[in-house]
Amino acid sequence: MNRLPSAEKPENRLGPRSSSSDGASESRLKAGLDQARPQVHVVLGNEACDVDSMVSALVYAYFLHKTVGGETVHIPLLNIRQSDLVLRSDNVFLLNQTGLSPDLLVFRDQMDLPALQRAGRLRLTLVDHNVLPSSDRDLEGVVVEVVDHHLQERDPSTCSVTVETVGSCCTLVAERVLQKAPDILDQQLAHLLYAAVLLDCVNMAPAAGKVTPKDSQVAAALEMRFPGLPQRGALFQALQKAKFDVSGLNTQQMLLKDMKAVSGSLSLVISVLYVPLEDFLRPPDVEDELTAFCRQLSLDLLVLMTISFTDTQQPVRELAVFSHSATCRDQLSQHLEQAQNPALNLSPLSSPHPHITAYHQGNMLASRKKVLPLIKDFLREEDGGGDMEEDSRVPPTPMNSLVDGCPLDGGLPGISAQALQEKFCKMADRPDL
Repeated sequence: MNRLPSAEKPENRLGPRSSSSDGASESRLKAGLDQARPQVHVVLGNEACDVDSMVSALVYAYFLHKTVGGETVHIPLLNIRQSDLVLRSDNVFLLNQTGLSPDLLVFRDQMDLPALQRAGRLRLTLVDHNVLPSSDRDLEGVVVEVVDHHLQERDPSTCSVTVETVGSCCTLVAERVLQKAPDILDQQLAHLLYAAVLLDCVNMAPAAGKVTPKDSQVAAALEMRFPGLPQRGALFQALQKAKFDVSGLNTQQMLLKDMKAVSGSLSLVISVLYVPLEDFLRPPDVEDELTAFCRQLSLDLLVLMTISFTDTQQPVRELAVFSHSATCRDQLSQHLEQAQNPALNLSPLSSPHPHITAYHQGNMLASRKKVLPLIKDFLREEDGGGDMEEDSRVPPTPMNSLVDGCPLDGGLPGISAQALQEKFCKMADRPDL
């Protein structure tokens, strides 16, 4: 199976590293890591790693560290590769805003969870999901707790399960902290939690259908305890703007940022781009870059769907089909032109590149969610019937419309015990936490 290409590591533009000052806590963590077989309790977010998942893991691991104590090392693990953080632009924005350096975070490609499990050293808490993906199913035996806000899919088990369909998992995490250990909250932790709740609950707007009474209660409690938090509307708008910010991303990163893969006898990817199609296609070497991207993933077809906005904030949708196979490109293009459920209302655009067929999309409501079934129908016709499957290399796109690379690459841990200890001590034992 091909692995998705890893995003290049961006230049670190975030806040300064935190410094450790609590000598007792640092000594306790260091002692745990210096043992021959230290116990490690990992708090694992979902493989989409949106803001809600990231903050849930960070805050809940810190909560366990402060309340459980002992010699077990509590680690928040971001369920993506370190190099892919740049693709989560709203995550990066929030880290920057709260002064938390990504150098303090631990990513999926830096820890070998199966090796820790085989050594009898691993305990696992799941946040923002309640069922492990098939690729992680062997870790089920070490799951000790679940905190999630999605539909309950978990089979009955002996572990502690908190599943409540509120708007944000951080609502449940914040509720736990406020009830059990309110003294550990400070401005930074409150800011992280508050931002995640606002983002997932669409600025607490009832019309969006996301917010519940508990979300509102938690947001109000954080506002009351920390009156210096950013104003709701301003923070939400800043996060929304950051979510779609692609400045500084190269072509590969832009394709990876918000991507779905589906395959039958043909392999195809749909990437959503947050720039006008003309701007994306302007570089003279863009076709070479698309060719390289398709070669890395063994793709037959690449569909580009763009959404951008005019000066008056009117949406503009465009669509392009890329393939070196004229037959594949023409057949898919014709299928989309003739589609009726929904009709995309495609109008041809001139393309400066011979292997790209470009369109203006007149149907503004036809998002990728509505176009994907049309593409599956095309693949099904090519195969003479049968079921199409979304490629398991690409985890489900989160609500926040972020990319999902392939976060489950195996291999040896990329981080030493000493480096892990230093990261977590600096994050968890700051004087203001």
